[in-house]
Amino acid sequence: MTKSPITGTSRRQPAPAELTRAALVRAALKLFGRQGFDGTSTREIAAEAQANIGSIAYHFGGKEGLRTAAADYIVETIQAIAGQALGNGQPEAASDPEAARAQLFAALERMVGFIVAQPQAGEIVQFVLRELSHPTAALDRIYDGVFEPTHRRLCVIWEQATGEPAESERTRLTVFTLIGQVIYFRIGREAVMRRMGWHDIGAAEAAKVVAVTTDNLSAMLAARKGTGLKGQRP
Repeated sequence: MTKSPITGTSRRQPAPAELTRAALVRAALKLFGRQGFDGTSTREIAAEAQANIGSIAYHFGGKEGLRTAAADYIVETIQAIAGQALGNGQPEAASDPEAARAQLFAALERMVGFIVAQPQAGEIVQFVLRELSHPTAALDRIYDGVFEPTHRRLCVIWEQATGEPAESERTRLTVFTLIGQVIYFRIGREAVMRRMGWHDIGAAEAAKVVAVTTDNLSAMLAARKGTGLKGQRP
């Protein structure tokens, strides 16, 4: 047992088998995203994870089970981030509009901070993009665990902020545009860096992306009648 440097409480050291399992999941996430499922061998995954090739069958039953585990890892990771920004439960319908607007800005900032600036997000996005191009059961798990509930929750907050029905076609499309502008900075990362003259996208660059995307959100909210906004974020 060791003590957490943050809480000071004791925490259990992961068993070697748990460390191996986690390393295999991360290796699969990286290689499946980079090379595709069919283009990645179990030998390559084991080498990337510095694990015995037999551990893939032992822990996951084979490569397909490992793909499922990678999808579940994505769900758990994004759920944790979304939960911090959006709350772990469904927002209450009677939430104050000003508080709802503030929650939208906070959610957008957190999305940029993770998707744009964190290297880990690159592996997740690559994996998801391949699944979107050639859907498998892994995409079903990601959609049901992340896409649908997170999008639905943002739609509810949008309704609280603007009065527009959460499940209207316009609201659902609007929320997709909010998410999409952030995703572009990850999938178009190389083009963005070349055009902006950036050598990397770290905290400083991400802050500039936050400034622009939140300006966009302010303009969108201000365009809605009765929001009480005049192009200013709360």
